[in-house]
Amino acid sequence: MNDQSKFWQHASRFQSLLVLVLMITAMSLLSDRFLTSANGWNIMRQISVNVCLSIGMTMVILSGGIDLSVGSVLAFAGAITAGLIKAPVPIPMLGVEVQFTTWGAILAGLMVGMFLGWFNGQMITRLKIPPFVATLGMLSIARGLTMLWTKGFPITGLGEGLAILGTRSVLGVPAPVWIAGTLVATFVLITKKTRVGRYIYAVGGNEQTARLSGLNVNRIKVIVYMLAGALSAVAGLIMTSRLDSAQPNAGMGYELDSIAAVVIGGTSLSGGRGTIFGTVIGCLIIGVLNSGLVLLNVSPFWQQVVKGSVILVAVAIDRMRESND
Repeated sequence: MNDQSKFWQHASRFQSLLVLVLMITAMSLLSDRFLTSANGWNIMRQISVNVCLSIGMTMVILSGGIDLSVGSVLAFAGAITAGLIKAPVPIPMLGVEVQFTTWGAILAGLMVGMFLGWFNGQMITRLKIPPFVATLGMLSIARGLTMLWTKGFPITGLGEGLAILGTRSVLGVPAPVWIAGTLVATFVLITKKTRVGRYIYAVGGNEQTARLSGLNVNRIKVIVYMLAGALSAVAGLIMTSRLDSAQPNAGMGYELDSIAAVVIGGTSLSGGRGTIFGTVIGCLIIGVLNSGLVLLNVSPFWQQVVKGSVILVAVAIDRMRESND
């Protein structure tokens, strides 16, 4: 290995953390309102949704896939939960109506997200549809189902039960931060310490070799997409709880922030390489960038330009790192 390759190998381990430190320093110098506890907790609350989405996206990309449907699944799972809380579900055949409890509705939302993820996995493994196309189709399907379920109007007034997930604090830490932190710890353990985690890396690193080694590649892929769907539903529940409302257009464009966080965090788009911790750093970079641009009164249109540029730079660095391996 030559000196240049060694440099890129070592630099790639800390580049995201270095970028985060430099960005925090720059924003602190540009705005005296940035480095405050109130703004810090606000950033943590805001990124909690993206952390949930990005953990699932990390698992998918590690396996060599992509999931463009996470934002729409977020919206549909949140809408299902809100709708079941607000009104009973009629069963005409039995002449009865079923009223869900808050926790029953939450469980239903999670199951919906997992089912949509399972459907993505089946389309990819059974019908051999490329992940980009399959999940792009699900993006449209889930968004359409959300509009049909809500009839295009927000579902509001969801009660105190659901508010616990998004607006309460425990020991001074907002509940969304607790949820995101628990998921991060869980999936760090899964990727580092379990057989399933090793299998996901193996499939993403070289699918053919993994198949020849006796791994059930299709099953692993389906599991990964189900996890991504379930985590999208968790993100939807947090957002719905925070807003006390299920919005038909919730989560639009969130798949871009999720992919950006994963790539910025050092996960290779080719699969087989990356960490959950790196993704969390990527989410923090996106959150700090968003907060700083708002505090600096940067136009929302320019914010989109800046975020798109950050994604391009991150992908370019990823390509350079791979070429030097």
